[in-house]
Amino acid sequence: MNNKMRLIVLLALAVTATGTMAQQGGYYPPPPPPPGGAGADNAHYAWADVLRVDPVYGVARTSAPSTQCYDQQVVQQTPGNKGVGTVLGAVVGGVLGSTIGHGRGNTAAIVGGAVAGGAVGNSVSSGGQTYTSNQTVCQPVNQVSEQRQIIGYDVEYRYHGDVYISRLSYDPGERLRVRVSVSPAD
Repeated sequence: MNNKMRLIVLLALAVTATGTMAQQGGYYPPPPPPPGGAGADNAHYAWADVLRVDPVYGVARTSAPSTQCYDQQVVQQTPGNKGVGTVLGAVVGGVLGSTIGHGRGNTAAIVGGAVAGGAVGNSVSSGGQTYTSNQTVCQPVNQVSEQRQIIGYDVEYRYHGDVYISRLSYDPGERLRVRVSVSPAD
């Protein structure tokens, strides 16, 4: 075979291959049918052209434990010393009572002054001091946040001239593998 004949044969093969590729739309052939054979349920697999992909959004809520702290004004009181106030009041009351009376009346005045002074000292010392201060108060709370997320894709695709729309959980890209099922119409 000479060089001209070889060139003609190669050109004929190239034209045949190009025509076959053009009929298939430039795609690889469909994948083989799944085990069990395609004829079992009259279905086969093919490729469809994707025309449009639109993401579908939803709102996801999450809750996380957190701590919230704030300053709060608190009124506090120091404890009084009742024993010292009572004793000191009784002594002062007894001294004052001793200056009032003479003789037997003096003893009654001392005892009465001591009792009255003890009572006054007790009531004065029981109050203590009152003051205000700031305290940091913390309490547990649930922090809720919302986030917009893609939950799927609305895919418009063409198969054998017809246009279909499906919601998928993934973005298929430029081509979508489809399952074609054929059954008699009643």
